Amino acid sequence: MKYIILILGMLASAVNAHEMTPTYPKLAPSSYEGIYKTTMNMFNKRADVQYYEVGVFNKDFKVVPFVTSYSVIKINYLSHVTFDIYVREEDLANAVYICSQSKIKTEDITRTAISSRICSKFKND
Repeated sequence: MKYIILILGMLASAVNAHEMTPTYPKLAPSSYEGIYKTTMNMFNKRADVQYYEVGVFNKDFKVVPFVTSYSVIKINYLSHVTFDIYVREEDLANAVYICSQSKIKTEDITRTAISSRICSKFKND
């Protein structure tokens, strides 16, 4: 009986991760010819993580070339950051997902830590 209660307690516990919005970003032409841009917002709900890596991927989760201010972004606990993603016009057809993954510091590896990864899917019209 106590194992059932323990399992139910674990299932009901809150899971903290990070959030990235919008869920379906749209790449629109930027002020530079042949370059498309979207703006993303990220919120850190994890007290144990401050760094997140951003990437753009195709349908098979292979890397698509992109540019942003920093590929690894520092976000303090309960803070948010806004950043732009730029993709070349010739890579638009391949860009399907934008993902962020928490980066665990090497000195924190000795304790149990879980890396979280979330992805948003580009909206194609």
